[in-house]
Amino acid sequence: MRAASANAPPEHAGAVSMSVTGPPHISEEMQRFVVLAIPSVPYLEAILLLRADPLLAWDAEQVARRLYLNEKAAQTLLDQLYAAGVATVGAGEERRFCYAPQTEHMRSMIDALADIYSRNLIGVSNLIHSTTNSKARQFADAFVFRKPPENP
Repeated sequence: MRAASANAPPEHAGAVSMSVTGPPHISEEMQRFVVLAIPSVPYLEAILLLRADPLLAWDAEQVARRLYLNEKAAQTLLDQLYAAGVATVGAGEERRFCYAPQTEHMRSMIDALADIYSRNLIGVSNLIHSTTNSKARQFADAFVFRKPPENP
């Protein structure tokens, strides 16, 4: 049996070595995207919910349950996602929405945002809530992703 030395570090069975690093940096391009295209955390959460299973068609009741919102707020979010070209709406009496970004650029930005949000939730949330960006948001309204008008 070996005796513990006074100078030896204590041994911890099963100890896990962890490196301490800060949250990932949010690039200027991503900051711009968030300020321009993501008006609220529930809006982002709705995007991520639909993105998690793009083949699933969601209605307001389902989204409300999953995001802990009332049904009216969930319907408003779904309508906003449709208007922004992030989701499509199925034909039929029930309005069901599927994740379907209208451009590859939008899809790639949402994919990158999902990754950053999973590792830097506080940073992204603070950016969304930032009041210092209110002037930028007003200016950005002209550049928000919108679905092109349908031909009559």
